[in-house]
This record gives sequence, structure tokens and C-alpha cells, in this order.
Amino acid sequence: MNRSARTSSQPGMATFLAEVGVAAALSFILSRLKVYQMPQGGSVSLEALPVLYVAFMRGAKQGVAAGFVTGILQMLLGGYVMHPIQAMLDYPIASLVVGLAPIFAVSRGTLGVIIGTIGAFALQLISFTLSGAVFFAEYAPEGVSPWAYSVGYNASYLVPELIISAIVIAYLVSRSSVARGSARHRG
Repeated sequence: MNRSARTSSQPGMATFLAEVGVAAALSFILSRLKVYQMPQGGSVSLEALPVLYVAFMRGAKQGVAAGFVTGILQMLLGGYVMHPIQAMLDYPIASLVVGLAPIFAVSRGTLGVIIGTIGAFALQLISFTLSGAVFFAEYAPEGVSPWAYSVGYNASYLVPELIISAIVIAYLVSRSSVARGSARHRG
């Protein structure tokens, strides 16, 4: 596609890469600023916000790319890796599914953003649960299913992060949509 055929709503490759890089860098930084740290990994942070923002503003493709890069950064710069499949589930996959939020948005506006965020976090919970039940089953108390323990453990920090993220991203997206709408009416 040549430059003149591209519309302003379709960013070029350089813009795409820059936005993915900035979102991934912000996510990585926010992952280090924890509201609460769980004893065996996982935390409540605002790391999903940049990926969610890019996903809702630019689409799932860009959101998935930002999430993937975020997961790779987290894995390479301080991740706990005991097996290649565990590493993929806990880092790139768990982060890239956040970028799928727009595909869950069944409506436009705030409700769609909240539902999309819930859907993305549900996929993240599945990824973390698989990793926990298969690779960290020894942490489950005696007599407790590793699957039940993994769901409970991971939900204990993902649900608070989901609530915070859904509120903040709904606000940010609504503010951005209002700002874009006003700019269009002025021009």
C-alpha cells in the first residue's frame, strides 16, 4: 500500500511499532509498581492498562503485539522460568491475551470496554491456571485439587486487578473518544 492510499485511521508500520513499543515499555514499568505482591508470584498492578488502551484505541492486532512484547520483556528481565511451556503460559501468552479485549466488547462505549476487559482477564486467568495446575501443583495444600487451588490463587490477585483496570481503562477510553470527537468537529 502506498502512502497516498493509506487513511489517517490506519497507522503505518513505523507508527504501529512505535505504539506497540511504548505500550510494552509502559506495561513493563507498571508491572514493577505493585499494589500487592502474592507470595508465590503474581501481583496486583496496573500493567494491563497500556495494552488495553492500545487494543481499544487501535484494535486487537496492535493490542496483541503490545501484550506479546510486554510478556517477552517480563520473562527476559526477571521472569521465573522452570519449563518452556510454563514460561510461554505465564509471560507472552498471559500478556498477549489482554490485547484481545476488543473482540469481547459486545457493545460500544463504556459497557463494551468493561466487558472486553473482563473477557481478556478471563483468558489471562485460564493461562495462569494452566501453568499453575501443571507446573506448580506442589503448592496446593494436601487434599486440594491443584486445579481448584490454581484458579483460587490466580483469581485472588487477578480479580482486584481486573476491577481496577476496568474502571481506569473505561475512563481513559471514554476521555479519548470524547477528545477525538471534539477534534473532528473543530476541523
